[in-house]
Formats: sequence, structure tokens, C-alpha cells
Amino acid sequence: MYHAIVFFPLIGAIIAGFFGRSIGSKASEYVTCGLMVIAALLSWLAFFQVALGDGETIRVSVLQWMQSGPMSIDWALRVDTLTAVMLVVVNTVSCLVHVYSIGYMHHDPHRPRFFAYLSLFTFAMLMLVTSDNLLQMFFGWEGVGLASYLLIGFWYKKPSANSAAMKAFIVNRVGDFGFILGIFGVFVLFGSISLDVVFAGAASFIPGAPTAISGTVLDLFGMQLDQSHALTAVCLLLFMGAMGKSAQFLLHTWLPDAMEGPTPVSALIHAATMVTAGVFLVARMSPLFELSVDALTVVTLIGAITAFFAATIGLVQNDIKRVIAYSTCSQLGYMFVALGVGAYGAGIFHLFTHAFFKALLFLGAGSVIHSVSDEQDMRRMGGLRKHIPMTYWMMIIGTLALTGFGIPFTGIGTAGFISKDAIIESSFVGHNPAAGFAFWMLVIAAVFTSFYSWRLIFMTFHGKPRASSDVMHHVHESPMVMLVPLFILAAGAVLAGMLFIGDFFGHHYEEFWKGALFTLPENQILEEFHHVPVWVKLSPFLAMVVGFVVAWYFYIRSPEVPKTLAKQHRGLYLFLLNKWYFDEAYDLLFVRTAKWLGRFLWKRGDGWLIDGFGPDGVAARVQDITSRVVRLQTGYLYHYAFVMLIGVAALVTWMMLGSTV
Repeated sequence: MYHAIVFFPLIGAIIAGFFGRSIGSKASEYVTCGLMVIAALLSWLAFFQVALGDGETIRVSVLQWMQSGPMSIDWALRVDTLTAVMLVVVNTVSCLVHVYSIGYMHHDPHRPRFFAYLSLFTFAMLMLVTSDNLLQMFFGWEGVGLASYLLIGFWYKKPSANSAAMKAFIVNRVGDFGFILGIFGVFVLFGSISLDVVFAGAASFIPGAPTAISGTVLDLFGMQLDQSHALTAVCLLLFMGAMGKSAQFLLHTWLPDAMEGPTPVSALIHAATMVTAGVFLVARMSPLFELSVDALTVVTLIGAITAFFAATIGLVQNDIKRVIAYSTCSQLGYMFVALGVGAYGAGIFHLFTHAFFKALLFLGAGSVIHSVSDEQDMRRMGGLRKHIPMTYWMMIIGTLALTGFGIPFTGIGTAGFISKDAIIESSFVGHNPAAGFAFWMLVIAAVFTSFYSWRLIFMTFHGKPRASSDVMHHVHESPMVMLVPLFILAAGAVLAGMLFIGDFFGHHYEEFWKGALFTLPENQILEEFHHVPVWVKLSPFLAMVVGFVVAWYFYIRSPEVPKTLAKQHRGLYLFLLNKWYFDEAYDLLFVRTAKWLGRFLWKRGDGWLIDGFGPDGVAARVQDITSRVVRLQTGYLYHYAFVMLIGVAALVTWMMLGSTV
């Protein structure tokens, strides 16, 4: 069963990729979608057997992969509760995206290639989440990087798509550099990169442990690190990889530009798969992170800054997909805060619920774009509610889940209400130095999230139509092949939180996770979570209400107010509209600097120095000499006779002098 779950998407990718032209677009769609449906159903079966059942961690051997000195690595599938959760998330969303794409990509002539890329992406992500060692995880890690490059740049004749694909690939290489150094560090510390060996050896790093090692255990960038500092350094390097893949602050710039790919790609990358890889990595390596307070503090701090930072940018964006993209970036910040304060169950629970409502929002946005002739600017929409009612209500459900709509103190509410509140309350009782800061950043981000989410709804569906009459004349509801995935995701966005809170972060925590998420016995986050003050429990709900009311006043009651505020605070407006000028700063610091250095080395180093004094210089000197020698060949007989006479005179003189001596 587990072989089928992982390798069915690969089989679909091979068939559509290599034989798509032979079998045709329809057959490629049916083959890849059919295999994904089977993989998704089997993933739910694995979830019920392993996570909700009594199943222990399962290891399925695939083949012996690599042997190098003391390092022996097998390709094996590790299936525990954390893996089972990720299998459900990845395969369910990917399956629905595959089906949705049949309608969305109907007119594209390269559908077999598109579906091959989707299935290849899914396979790489499955390799990542089922990895039994860090090298196998890195294989899947780089695989999703390659597939995302192919998907974002799918319309390769579009320059902006090519640029976005390159940007995503290059920015992720920065994070991957840290990740691979972290893998090296793990091998140095534990003598293995097998997860079981690493987790078993983590006990020796507990302060005061009898097996602790004194002295230097790791030499990193010239720094001699003892055991505790070495573990912190390795965790931070691993987190650097997570920052790149999950678009955290400083390494986030690729995420909004990835919107250049087809909308189903945005749903697949930003909802449930690639961007959650970093969250999965930190959760999987929780036995190490839990032993380094400094590393967890950094994780909390970066997550909190990302949640706030991305939410501020979402306030003023006008591209419907970019608004949702920055929302994804912000919600990932929430997940990292949960991991940073030790509430691993809450972080993975939000990853689980977020997959449903964020995929719903992205695919809903795709349905809107499909209906308005590929327009993405919300300023050219409006008044669509009556024209595409099913899409409208699906977007409403997704927005309610994202903003956290529910009834306080009852446990009744949308998926986002349950999981996001768990994170905010956990950050309040967190013990690391950044927890208090994170709590307030998350509450403020919740206000902003509610505002920009309802702003999207009001600008897109309400008010007077701002599109041309020709566009409005052709507005139509999406076909059922696109709407059915929205219905399924809407059910998850409403019910997932209430159904699974007890397992992920409630009274059944221990029997559900079965050790897949590690916490020290003295970590009392789960217990303290249930005893926070009333105002803390109310804060996410109040944030949601405030954001909704302000958005309603700005875009329904008094639509001129946003324009007036933008004019009055033009500097702040442009600062947010231009995404805190990170792209411009990076362009100045890295891109232009690299271009200047490259041009200098080209013109002065290669051209003037190497070529000037090397091949080109030698050739030029030879040419100078030969050009002068050529002048001796005049073609006049008396010149040659004169030269011969000079030669004879010189020869006679030499012979006379020689005989005298």
C-alpha cells in the first residue's frame, strides 16, 4: 500500500511526460488523475490505520541506496503519525488540484506536460515526508525545488514566468545551503543521518546527561563549539533550509512572484505542499530543536516577524492571487511560532487545516480569474456575486476559515478558528524569551488577516462592476469539474478543526502522535494551553471582528476612505505596496553587486589581464613582428641584390677576421 501511495504519482508523471503526445491530452489527464485519486484514498486509509488506530511506526524498505565508509543509507519509507498526516494533506490537495486542472487548463495545448509536472511535484513531496534519513529528505527537498521551477515557469514563453521560476530556484538555494550544512553537522555529531540513530543520540545532549561529551565537538566556520552550542548551530542551519522552502522573513521574496504560474500550481505549492516542507522539517527534527532554547527562540522570532510582516503587505495588494500568497506567508509564520514555543501539535494541526481552506481560496480565485477572462486585478472586478454564486460562497467559506470564524469558548467554528486560536494561546503560555512578542504579533496579524481577506471578498464580489462591459458579458460560472474540488475543500475548511482538535492538540495527544512529535516531559505547553485568561481566548475572535468591520466600512460603506488614506499617508502606502522594498534592497545589495563584479572580472580580469597578457597579447605581438618582417619582402630586384651584397660583405669580413685570429 505504501509503495502505491508514493510511486503512483511517479508512474503518472512518467506516462504523461514521456508518452503524452502518443496517448493524447485526455488520456494523460485521466491517467494522472486516476492514479492520484487512488493514492489519496490509500493515504486516508493509512491515516486511519497509523494515526487514529493502534499502528506503530512502519518502515518499508525500497532498496539499498548508498554506502560510503561508515555511512550506509537505505531508501526506506518511514510512516508514523506525522507522515500519515502529511500523506493526507499532500495527496488530498494534489488529487483535487489535478481534477480541477482538467477544467482550468482545458484550452492549454501542453496539458500532458503540465500534468506530468504536477505528478512529479507530488512524488518529490511524498519522498520528502516519508524519508527515513536526512539524505533521502534532501532528495525530496531538491525534487520539489526542481518541480516548482518547472511549474512556476510552465508558460516559458512569458518572460515574467521565467524570471519568477529562476527567482524561486535561486532564493531556495540560499536556504538549501544551510540545510545541507546542517545535515553535515548532524553526521559529525551523531555519526549517522538516520533519523532513529539521531533521535536516540539526542539524549546525550540533555544538560547534565551522563553520556554528555566535554570539549569541542564541532568546528564550524573556524568556531570551536562545545556540545550544547554545536547542537544549536546545527538546528539553526536546518532552520535556514526551512526558512527558504517555507518563505520566512528574509527568504520570502520568491513566494509572491510564484503567482506567475497557472493558478492550480499556486494552490499546490502554497497550500499544502512545498511551503509546508520547512514546517515538516522542524517538526520532524523536534527531538533536536527541543534541546536548544536558543534555536527555538530564533524559530519563534522569525515566525512572529513573518506573520506580521506578510500581513501588512497583504493589506494593500491588488492582485487577487498575491493577496492569498501573502496570507500563506503569514500563516506559515503562525506555524513556526507554534513549533518555536514547543506546541508542535498545534503547528502541525494548523498545517493540516490550512491546507484545506488555503487550497479552497486559491482554487476559488482561479475560478474567479477563469470567469473574468484571466483578469487578476481586483480593481477591475466587483459585482461578481450574482454571476458566479457557487464560487462566491466557496470563497466566503474559505475566508471564514482563514479569518477564524467561530463561537468562543465552545469549540464550535471553522478549521482556522480552532487551529489558529490554539497557536495564539500557546504563544501566550510559551516559555522562551520571544513568546510574549510572538503573541502580540500574531494577534495584530489576525486583525490584518481579517481585513485583507474581507477586502478581497468585497472588492471582487460586491459593489458595482468595474470590468468592461465585454468582460462582464462573458462572466460565467466554472464547470463542475472545477467546482467539485471546491466543495470537498469547503467541507474540510469547516469540519477539520472540530473533528481533529482532540487528536492533534487535545486530550488524545499522546495516543495520536505516538512519539512522532517529541517534547521533553517538563514541557507543559499542552496543559497550560487550557488555562489561559479569558481575554487571551477572546483576542483572536475580537481581532477577526475588528478586521471585518474596518473592511466593511472601507469597501462597502465608504469606498472613498481607502483612497483618501492612501493619499494622506502616501509614504506608508508605497512602503507596503512595494513589499517593504525588499526586492529593491536585494537588487541593490546582491544582484547589481554581482553584475558589477561579473562585469569587472570580465572586462578587467578576463579581457585586460588574462587575454591581454595571455593569448590575445601573444597573438598581437606575433602579428606585430610578422607585419614588420613582411615589409622586407618588397619585390624589387635591386633591393634583393643590395641585401645579397651586404651579406657577401659581412661573410667576407667574418672570414678575414677569423683567419687573422
